[in-house]
Amino acid sequence: MKQKIIYAIFTLISVISYGQVQLSMKSDKTDYNGKEVVNLTIVLELNGNNLEQKSKIMLPDLSKFNMIGSGSFNQIVNDSDTNTAIDQYITRIALEPKQKGKVRIGSVLVNVNNKIYKTEPFDIFIKDIEKKPVANLANDVYLNMEIEDREVYQDQPTIAVLRVYSKNIDNLRRVKNIRLPQQENLNVHAVSLKRSEIDPSGYANMASQVLAVFMVFPNESGYVEVPSVSASVNTFSTKSKIASNKVRLNVKKLPEGSPQSFKNAVGNFKVDIYCPTKEKIEAKKPVNVTVKVSGEGNLADMNLPKIEESPDYEIFAPKITSRLNPGLTGMKGEILAKYILIPKKAGELIVKTEAFAFFNPAEKEYVNLGQEKLGLTAFSHDQVLEARSTVEKVNEYTNTFLETVDSPVLKTTSFKVKEKSKFNWNVLFVNIAILIGLFIAYILFKYWQKKQTIIKEKPTPKPLGSVAETEKEIRESLNTDISDYFAYLENLKISGDYPKFFETFDEMDAEVRNQYFQSSKEDFKVFLERQNGSSVAESYQELLQKVQIEKYSPITSEDSINDLLKDIVKLYSLISK
Repeated sequence: MKQKIIYAIFTLISVISYGQVQLSMKSDKTDYNGKEVVNLTIVLELNGNNLEQKSKIMLPDLSKFNMIGSGSFNQIVNDSDTNTAIDQYITRIALEPKQKGKVRIGSVLVNVNNKIYKTEPFDIFIKDIEKKPVANLANDVYLNMEIEDREVYQDQPTIAVLRVYSKNIDNLRRVKNIRLPQQENLNVHAVSLKRSEIDPSGYANMASQVLAVFMVFPNESGYVEVPSVSASVNTFSTKSKIASNKVRLNVKKLPEGSPQSFKNAVGNFKVDIYCPTKEKIEAKKPVNVTVKVSGEGNLADMNLPKIEESPDYEIFAPKITSRLNPGLTGMKGEILAKYILIPKKAGELIVKTEAFAFFNPAEKEYVNLGQEKLGLTAFSHDQVLEARSTVEKVNEYTNTFLETVDSPVLKTTSFKVKEKSKFNWNVLFVNIAILIGLFIAYILFKYWQKKQTIIKEKPTPKPLGSVAETEKEIRESLNTDISDYFAYLENLKISGDYPKFFETFDEMDAEVRNQYFQSSKEDFKVFLERQNGSSVAESYQELLQKVQIEKYSPITSEDSINDLLKDIVKLYSLISK
């Protein structure tokens, strides 16, 4: 009888302990200041095989917070006392408080086997909330940075919108000099700096306007704070500075198991390698090879795949050019890395890129593209000469002559003949006609010179003026007609006379410095920084460095000289006024 009673007691205990449900919620602490993040942890434990969760975990009212991020996972825990497996469902929530003081966090609800379980509410205390800085303009102009998607992967972009609010619509037009945030752990790229139409019915009956839209690329995981965007409010009497709010991002770490070739590319990309020239490649002569990366993602900040070194060729540092536009999931377009490659010997050679891999956030997986290969055939100098036809040799002689007699009036280099694989009689006749026409034009010009009579007029002496007028005349005599230099540099670029191009640039730079009575380039840089600002002085220093790089480069392309000339015209048109 005693054994039956003991057996019944143990059976009753096992029935009572079978099928237990525990639900709890707690915060990491009870007191917070306005800058700290409130972290909540919700744990649901199911101990029993017959327990079925009928609903998702229902959160309490969190309207007094901004939800920065959330995440959940489940795990199985072995209970050593009962030797049973317990299913745990853990949810973590990161909140940003909106108000200070005592804040109550309500109960969490869940339905298990058609029975409602809930947690007990508790209170937390929030100290001073960080207020938005406003302009010193009767507290009437506000900047607000809005980021809707605050949970992204590392190096994945999120869109930020900058709005200005004011009760006075006139103040919206006075907001200028917008400076986007700059920080080491994130990259910022402008999408649009065009102002939108003014919305008269904004927040709190204030007019609003979108000032800027930009992309934020966080390059580290964890909680990343986007700094404030600053601007200035200019009135007739005062100039005030304003700043927007700061925004916290929950940056998720990239999944484990990344390929060895993965660096920091996040998005969807494609890699190509090709040789843009169709001419035959000659050994020990430079040839252009381009590596193109296209797609959408963090194109502007990612590490590009390089060309691997090889004993078959010598390779130089590439020139990077990009054509990028804002897309839906990042910067969209293509980046070109233009290499100069010199084959060391004749024969077949394989040009390989580094292995390249990227993380696709849409599919949440890594994609390994591997290596891209380009097969080239290098010929010896004798083989290249033997492969040329008679017409190609005539065209080469004609092109040499046209380059020699080029004049700034008639751009004869534009008539240069491109090599073709087929014999073309029209090209030959056009070349002969051009030569005959040039010869006739030269004879007519000499005949016209002999007919002209040069009349020299004796200059009348000018009356002596005041000291101020004399100084004005001296300054005007020192002014350099910079457009003449621009036209001459353009002619030298077209003719391909690059040594004369750099020599003329140095002469123009000296003339402009003499215009401002600056003998050395360093003194001129200090003068530009004092007169035109630090940005112009830095642009002048960068231009001088570009000129030196192109001047001593082993090979100079027409595209690089064209880009350099554009920079020269843009800068010297500004500083020579």
